[in-house]
Amino acid sequence: MKTDLSRRDFIRLSTRILLGMGAILGLGGLIRYFSYEPDQGSPSVYDLGDASGFLKGSRTIRAEVPAVIINQDGTLKAISLTCTHLGCIIEENKDTDTGFTCPCHGSSYDAYGKVLSGPAQEPLKALRVEISDDQKVMVYTE
Repeated sequence: MKTDLSRRDFIRLSTRILLGMGAILGLGGLIRYFSYEPDQGSPSVYDLGDASGFLKGSRTIRAEVPAVIINQDGTLKAISLTCTHLGCIIEENKDTDTGFTCPCHGSSYDAYGKVLSGPAQEPLKALRVEISDDQKVMVYTE
């Protein structure tokens, strides 16, 4: 059986095959992008030292966690500095000195982790803070 494939038909067929393969690869990339789940890993505990090191009204960024520790009226709270969009470590907003910006995709958060602009949809994660009997501050990133 012999088929005569004209040059025009060959180019048309080749173009359709290449476009189809590109679409399948692109769709695979989009599915992976939108189904991203941050690495859960094992629970981690960080000893941040004496509670007296966090003065009332202070906001202390601890890069090793990464988190910001907020002493609001003597109560310590911690907010994760891991972007809820794709897991990048966010940075202090240099323009306003009150919020945070993701260097990867531009999400911005207020000083308490609430989303101001996307692509992130979820606020920053609140972390558990405990003060031991000997006044050591422990932060749990679980």
